[in-house]
Amino acid sequence: MILAYGQLALAMSLVGANVAVAKLLAEQLPIALVAFLRCALAVAILWPLARIMDGRVALARPVLGNLFLQALFGTAIYNAGLLAGLRLTTALEGGLVLATLPAVVALGSFLWLRERLSARQWLAAALAGLGMAGITLARLGGGGGGGSALGNLLVFGGVVGEAVYVLLAKRVAGRVPVLTASLWMQVFSALVLLPFAAPSLPAAAALADPALLALLAFHSVTASVLCLLLWFAGLKRVPAGVAGSFTAFLPASAAVTAVLVLGEAFTALHAAGFAVMMASLLLATWPGRVRGDARMG
Repeated sequence: MILAYGQLALAMSLVGANVAVAKLLAEQLPIALVAFLRCALAVAILWPLARIMDGRVALARPVLGNLFLQALFGTAIYNAGLLAGLRLTTALEGGLVLATLPAVVALGSFLWLRERLSARQWLAAALAGLGMAGITLARLGGGGGGGSALGNLLVFGGVVGEAVYVLLAKRVAGRVPVLTASLWMQVFSALVLLPFAAPSLPAAAALADPALLALLAFHSVTASVLCLLLWFAGLKRVPAGVAGSFTAFLPASAAVTAVLVLGEAFTALHAAGFAVMMASLLLATWPGRVRGDARMG
């Protein structure tokens, strides 16, 4: 069980660390190009893995249609919002905004799927909204720390896209092998992003820099492949509800990476926002009501 807990914690920690990595990449390369190359590299890795572990990768047309929508919202829109937002805001605040995901998924389940929410989930959603409003008002009022209200809202747009992905995933949950589903989502994502990335393909020459290329490879392998494998390996031994509490590692890892690697300042505003977002996240996921599969994008 300790191994499973470690796998879940590492998966979410890598997701959080990738917020800082995504910010570095967005500062060096066009956003659409970063997202497209990440998906293309993930396809190259997932194709042989899916063939070896899942066998055939062919799927029924309705399932493929659902996976296309998941790719559109959960990969293309999520990454566009995240990368565009991180060009304007800090990785620290971007990580805090990502912590609203469980609450947004819960609200989506109520509004779209007509699922009933517990009092605790309503409180989690209210705290997430309060945290977002507080950070946004502080930024509009010129609060310190280097963040941006517009950047935070763009990241939140990515969160909404990811929430739609989670809700769509409920339609095919348990019917499609994880690696095969991930492979098709990355294929569809690359196809959706290609028209937007094509004009900026010459900028890929910057990847001649080994450090930048390694950063992109790390981003793709960890966020699109390794996190997925770690998360579902942990889920084999840990109930989904308990696993949900490990999403707390996401904002924590994002905060630590932003401060230690990017040198961002951790202010009183961030401390307050962190406390509110963590309370919301834990209320939404502890001890057994995580909404969705906490995908890594």
